[in-house]
Amino acid sequence: MIELTAAEVAEATAGRLAGGAAPGTLVTGPVVVDSRQAGAGSLFVALPGEHVDGHDFAAAARDAGAVLVLAARELDGVPAVVVDDVQAALGELARHVLARLRATADVKVVAVTGSVGKTTTKDLLGQLLAPAEGDDPSAVVVPAGSFNNEVGLPLTVLRATPATRRLVLEMGADRPGNIAYLTRIAPPDVGIVLAVGSAHLGFFGDVETIARTKGEMAEGVVPGGTVALNADDVRVAAMAARAPEDAEVVTFGTIPAAAVRATDVEVDAGRARFTLTAGGERAEVALRLVGAHHVTNALAAATAALRLGVPLGTVAERLSRATALSPHRMAVTERPDGVTVVDDAYNANPDSMKAALRTLAVMAGRTRRSVAVLGEMRELGDEARVAHDEIGRLVVRLNIKQLVVVGDGAYHIHEGALQEGSWGEESVFVPDLDAARAVLGETLRPGDVVLVKASNSTGLWRLADELAEVAP
Repeated sequence: MIELTAAEVAEATAGRLAGGAAPGTLVTGPVVVDSRQAGAGSLFVALPGEHVDGHDFAAAARDAGAVLVLAARELDGVPAVVVDDVQAALGELARHVLARLRATADVKVVAVTGSVGKTTTKDLLGQLLAPAEGDDPSAVVVPAGSFNNEVGLPLTVLRATPATRRLVLEMGADRPGNIAYLTRIAPPDVGIVLAVGSAHLGFFGDVETIARTKGEMAEGVVPGGTVALNADDVRVAAMAARAPEDAEVVTFGTIPAAAVRATDVEVDAGRARFTLTAGGERAEVALRLVGAHHVTNALAAATAALRLGVPLGTVAERLSRATALSPHRMAVTERPDGVTVVDDAYNANPDSMKAALRTLAVMAGRTRRSVAVLGEMRELGDEARVAHDEIGRLVVRLNIKQLVVVGDGAYHIHEGALQEGSWGEESVFVPDLDAARAVLGETLRPGDVVLVKASNSTGLWRLADELAEVAP
């Protein structure tokens, strides 16, 4: 973070100094919400939580080197800025820091939202916009993991330094107004919308509400900014009408009308090749990422990079070298015993589940056995039963050879497969990870391609880790 005095932190957050905090105390280290990450000169944010209260760890953060705590109450012997709402104050601090940086340097913010693909796209952006060799590493700031909410996004912004020139942000939403709030903290120069799907449907209620929420990105760009929209998704394309009058709308996709376009798309062993076309220029791209759906993510990242001045040839070259950086997202491991593990267990919704299953079918082809280990897709509300049933039916239609359904919440995947025509032991339902582990131990054989996918909170990613870590 840029250096700030305690008085400046208090002013930015509408807080007051307490616990003996001196106005001139200088925050020179990172802003953290975990006391174990506190270090010399850091600012510890004491967030309340469902299971623990950050205020209980303020003294530990101080002892580890934190010079200031952002807190909701005074803490005995701990220098603090006391505010009414710690989470809101964290956002205000990030907004203040970004505004200061923009006032003194040419800092460009790229933000991405969508029901699927956000994290992969921000990882691609980080690789397309990577600082040149010898430049300050903080010249480009990219979120770690999926820091895309009211806490994660401000923490990413607060990693920026005076050397930062490109700030990549991921913006997630599970309720209307989430994206609007995040864009108020960090108005993007380039705002990207990838897709409208059914993620978090249980919170939103319907897809139309999801579309309205994702469209808050189009309204939130800086004056004269760029709104980048997926032309292949009709709900996203319609968001052009919500862009400010002085904003430029740029589309990406595979349809002829897209300004940044993929043509001649081919998929080999699950990896896509295509011709990237923009502004009358063309260049070939061969993605290393697994899954045809990554073409959309690559086009989105390319659109932003082009808007920020990266030449098309360089964009194509870097896309072709880009790798998956965040864990449990279509991570492919070739085991010594000939089994290929596709770990996409970070999260799941109906759209991403369908895309992953189609990729599994392509990777296995006609010569290898395909195995899908699937868990619950959470936060789908009243649509959960139907959504899981549809996935089970798709497994059969794609001719996936073995289905292992894990956990009661995912049972209707198994039921859907049976109703669609699965027979014998092609679809197996097991209650937990131990049972799934036992089934796979008995049934996996050399040459199999196995996909593991579920919502992160199911814990199925642990099984994916185990499958990928089989010793030679």
